[in-house]
Order: sequence, then C-alpha cells, then structure tokens
Amino acid sequence: MKKYTYTEKKDTRSGFGAGLLEAGQKNPNVVALCADLIGSLKMDAFKKEFPERFFQVGIAEANMIGLAAGMTIGGKIPFTGTFANFSTGRVYDQIRQSVAYSDKNVKICASHAGLTLGEDGATHQILEDIGMMKMLPGMTVINPCDFNQTKAATLAIADHHGPVYLRFGRPTVPNFTPADQKFEIGKAVMLNEGKDVTIIATGHLVWPAIEAGEMLAEMGIDAEIINIHTIKPLDAEAVLTSVAKTRCVVTCEEHNRLGGLGDSVAQLLSQQMPTAQEFVAVNDSFGESGTPDQLMAKYGLNKESIVTAVQKVLARK
Repeated sequence: MKKYTYTEKKDTRSGFGAGLLEAGQKNPNVVALCADLIGSLKMDAFKKEFPERFFQVGIAEANMIGLAAGMTIGGKIPFTGTFANFSTGRVYDQIRQSVAYSDKNVKICASHAGLTLGEDGATHQILEDIGMMKMLPGMTVINPCDFNQTKAATLAIADHHGPVYLRFGRPTVPNFTPADQKFEIGKAVMLNEGKDVTIIATGHLVWPAIEAGEMLAEMGIDAEIINIHTIKPLDAEAVLTSVAKTRCVVTCEEHNRLGGLGDSVAQLLSQQMPTAQEFVAVNDSFGESGTPDQLMAKYGLNKESIVTAVQKVLARK
C-alpha cells in the first residue's frame, strides 16, 4: 500500500477561493457573483483585488444564475458562489433553461455540500446535487478531494468552455495532493495499484478510502484506490481497466447512493462489464443536525464503512 502523508488540514472551499483569485489574475474576463455568502465561499480576496468584477447579488440565487448566463454573451466567464443546496435545488430551472440548454459558459461553484455542512441540518445539506447536475446535457460535474485539488480544478474550469458544476465543502480535510498538480477534467487519479478490489472514491471520501486501504493491507487485502474527481464525464477507461483486474468494486461518496458516482459506475459496468459492487453512500435519506464526524459515522461514510463494504463485495466476488 502506497503511503500518503499530509502536513495540514484545509477546507476545500478555501482552495476554491485561492483558485478563483488566481484565475482572475490570469484572465480579465473572469468575473464572480455571490449570493450573500462571500466569507463562506472564500471570495473575499477576489472581491478585494477586483471590485469591478465582483457582483454581490444578495439572497437572490435565481437572479444570480440569470445574470451569469447573460454575462457570457459578452465574453465573460462568470463564477457563481453559494451553498450547494442553493446552487442547485433552489435554482434548477434557471440552470436548466438559461445555462445548460443554451450551453452557456457559467461555472456554478457550490460549497457546504453533503452531510459535512453539519449542524445546519437537513434543510441546508444536500445529497442529491450530483445527480441533479449530471443529468443536465453538456454539464461537467467535478468534486475534488482537498485544498490543492480544488484550487487546481478551479483554474482548470476557467479554461474549459461550457457549463460546469464544481462541488466542495466546509470542513478541514487532509491536504495531500501535490500543490503543482495538473488537473485534467475527466481523468481519474490512480492513488494505489492493487489486485483484490477496486475502491473508487470522490470528494471528502478520498482520504477515508486511503485510510481504509491501509487497514485492508494489514488484513492481507490489496486494494486499488482511484480518485474520481470528475464525475461527468466519467473516466470509463480507468474504471474498466481496474475492474477487469480486480473483478469487484466499492464506490464511496458523500451523496445519496441514488444518482451519484456509484450510479454512474454501476451503469457503465452493467453495460460493459457486469461486476459485484457495493456502495458507500447515504442510503436514500435526508441528513440531520450534528458535527461532521458524527454524521459521517452515523451515515456510514468513513474508513470503517469502506472496509466493511470491501469485505462484503469480496464475499460476492
């Protein structure tokens, strides 16, 4: 098992803030819009350096999406910022009609996704957003795992033409990927090569997948671990190549098991390589109030749950 270490924990939303500032410095067409959550989205630095390119829309998310769509007509590259729940569920019609349908170059950037929003509870948490966004034709869906990868993803989508949904979160997590990494949209990252089972993880579940791999290695199980940061387009080649070797797979995500990464992997495998699969995901329910650690443990989104899922899928192999 390849060893991964980190020197600090950082929140992925701060990676977005750092990436947005750098994207703005590189390209004068980059603009930012926020729905009254500048601090939460870490957009302060961009606002300070480029006040004429920053637009505080207020608590009017639908209007924000409409404004962003209009700005693309003049060649601007708008990044919208609010919580994931308000970035998708509240404004789905506007995204569908004004952004996706007309292929507008809008970057929908969503923080506080999943259960790790924590104490704010189910009304502010969202576990359906990946499914909602990946169903929109032409929409790219990205869910990076740490600060460095989120920063790199933010820079990459500024150069990518077309609508993008970029999902990140509030809690601090191990920052272990390279600071100088090249982020390739649609390209999975191999974290550890193995022969017994494939573990495919995204977002906040990538580090627990690495920890689970270490636990499995002590049990004599050789896990192949893949970081899928781009859920759409899915890196089908990486999935199929790995599963052809291991013949079983566990998918891990901070999302409803319906409509997320696991669904995309299952659809691919059912068509091309039917394989035993287990899901580490929220089992068709809303969240609740609690600390991030409490919620991740209760809903089975931790390293122990991944190990259990691996044991189950190996028994079915």
